[in-house]
Amino acid sequence: MRIYLSINSIDYKMCKKTTLFFLIFILFNSCSSNKVTISLSGAFGLYPLAIKWGEEYSKIHPEIRFDISAGGAGKGMADVLSGNVDLGMLSRDLSKREIEKGAYPIAVCKDAVIPTCNTNNPEYQQILKEGLSKEDFTTVFTTDSVKFWGDILSNGSKKDCKIYTRSDAAGAPETWAKYLGKKQEDLRGIGVFGDPGLAEAVKNDPLSIGFNNVVFIYNVATGLPHPNLSAIPIDKNGNGKIDDIENFYKTLPSLVKAIGEGLYPQPPARELYLVSKGKVQNKIIQDFLTWTLTDGQKYLTENGYIGLPEKTLNEGLKKIK
Repeated sequence: MRIYLSINSIDYKMCKKTTLFFLIFILFNSCSSNKVTISLSGAFGLYPLAIKWGEEYSKIHPEIRFDISAGGAGKGMADVLSGNVDLGMLSRDLSKREIEKGAYPIAVCKDAVIPTCNTNNPEYQQILKEGLSKEDFTTVFTTDSVKFWGDILSNGSKKDCKIYTRSDAAGAPETWAKYLGKKQEDLRGIGVFGDPGLAEAVKNDPLSIGFNNVVFIYNVATGLPHPNLSAIPIDKNGNGKIDDIENFYKTLPSLVKAIGEGLYPQPPARELYLVSKGKVQNKIIQDFLTWTLTDGQKYLTENGYIGLPEKTLNEGLKKIK
C-alpha cells in the first residue's frame, strides 16, 4: 500500500507522527491475521465437495482458509506439479508420466460420469424405456455414422442428434472415453468448456446428448435431476430394454446407491483424488487430508458422492503419514 501525505501547511513533526501512525496501523493489521491458506485447483467433479469440505473444516479450524478453483483435472495436475497450489483435484487415473514427475495421489471418494439428454427430446420416453448400450454410445461419440436420433433408436426419426463433449482436458471426458475403449481426443461433438457448461448446453438443446459428473445432473437438495436434464440409462446387458436392476436413475440417492453397489459400470464410475507434489510434508495439509478420509467422509452421500472401501481409506491414511 502506498501512502501519500501532503506537508503543505502541515507541521513537519505532525506529519512524521501521522506517517508513523499509519505505518504501525498497517503493520499491526498485516500481522494480526494468522490465517493459513490451503489452495486447491482442478476437477469440476470434485469441486463441489471440496467447497463443502473447506466450509466444514474452517468451522473447526478457523485459522485455516481455503482457495479453491475449478478448471478441469488437467489444470489441477498442471497447477500442483508447478507448485501453484497445494493440492490438485483429479477425477481420473494418473498417468505414469505424472507419477514420475512427482504426483502423489490420495483417493478421497468416488463418483461417476453419466450420459445425458434433454427431457424435451421427442424420443425421450423411448430413451428411458430402452436406454442405450455401450456399443450405442461408442457409435454416437466416436464415429460419424449418427446424424439423427433414428440412427440410434432404429425408429426412423429424422430429428437431428446434437452431440456435445468437453473442450477442456478433464477427468470426465477421459473417463467417459475410457469406458468406450477410447481416449478423450477420440470423442466427437461440439466442444464445451467445463461440467457446468456441458450441462447447460444439454439443458438448452432438446435434441442433445452429452455426459456429466453426477453432481451436475442432480439437484443435491431435492435429489432430482435439474430441469430439462436427464440421465440416459445404460442398457448393460444389451437386451434392448432397461430392466428393473438397471433402472436406478430417477433420483440421486438411488443412483449413488447403485454406484456404490457396483451396478453402474466402472468406468465410467471412478475414484476421485487429491494430489500433492511428492509426499505431503506440511503438517497443516496432512491434517486436512486426514480429516477428509475420516470425519469428512460423512458429507459424501448428502452431496452426491460415494464412499470408498475401508481398505482404500486406510491405505490413504498410511500414505499421508
